[in-house]
Amino acid sequence: MTDDDPQIVTIFRSRLRPDAEANGYSAMADRMEERARAMPGFLDIKAFTAADGERVSIVVFDNRANHDAWREDPEHRRAQHLGRTDFYSEYSITVTEQRRHHSFRHAPEQA
Repeated sequence: MTDDDPQIVTIFRSRLRPDAEANGYSAMADRMEERARAMPGFLDIKAFTAADGERVSIVVFDNRANHDAWREDPEHRRAQHLGRTDFYSEYSITVTEQRRHHSFRHAPEQA
């Protein structure tokens, strides 16, 4: 990764409507994850649900062009529309460029 071509991180926060499952949410969500993973430049997705029901998904693409291709994918666009009409009571989307990344992993001691 260079500063000229930073990774793109999308943070999708949402709450499901009570009828989301009956409206086909799980099948659509599974299909969209499968499709995202197949897109060029896809790097990672993680999803979490808080105790209060808020859901957070973090999606990472290797660059802006590949992220934008996913955003504009026709099947993803249809899913976005269904999200507004059938699945979510609310959501917010934050898209950002990764400026810096640090990580640490503890190496277990050898016996």
